[in-house]
Amino acid sequence: MKKTINLLLLLVMFSPSVFGQMKIGHVNSQKLLDTLPSRKQAMLELKKFENEGVAELTELKADLEKAYKRYEQNEKSWSPVILEIEQKKIMEKEQRMQSRQASLQKEMQVYGQELNAPILERIQKSVQMVAERKKLSYVIDESVTLYFKGGTDITKEVLAELLRLDAAEK
Repeated sequence: MKKTINLLLLLVMFSPSVFGQMKIGHVNSQKLLDTLPSRKQAMLELKKFENEGVAELTELKADLEKAYKRYEQNEKSWSPVILEIEQKKIMEKEQRMQSRQASLQKEMQVYGQELNAPILERIQKSVQMVAERKKLSYVIDESVTLYFKGGTDITKEVLAELLRLDAAEK
C-alpha cells in the first residue's frame, strides 16, 4: 500500500503538466560581473591591496637577503656565539616573512569576500526581480552549466536592473 502511494506521488510530481508549468531562465553571471562598474572598482581596490602586500614582502625579503649576505661575509671572522646569534636572527626573519606572506593571503581572501559580498547580493536581487517579473521557476547560470537548450535568456534584463541597483548604491 505504501509503495503504491509513493508511486502515485512520484507520478503526480513528475507528470508533464507539472513540468509544463515550470519556466526556466538562464543568465550569464560572468557577463554581469564583467560589465558592472562596482565590480571593476572592487577589483582595482583588491589589486592595490595586493600590490601593497607585495611591496611589504619585497622589503622583508630584501632585509633577509641583506642579513644573509652579512652573515656570509663575516662567517669566518665571527665567534661561534655571534654566529649562533646571527643564525637565529636570520631564522626569525625567514619565519616573519613566511608568516606575513600567509597572513597576507588570508587578508586578501577576506578583503575580496568583503568587496564582493554587496555585488553578489545586488546580482541575486536583480535576478530575483527579473525572474519574478517573468514568472520563472528557475534561473540557471550559463557560466557553470555544461549544457542548456531553451529557456529564457534574461541576461540583458538582469544587467539593466543590476546597473540601476549599482548606480543607486553610489
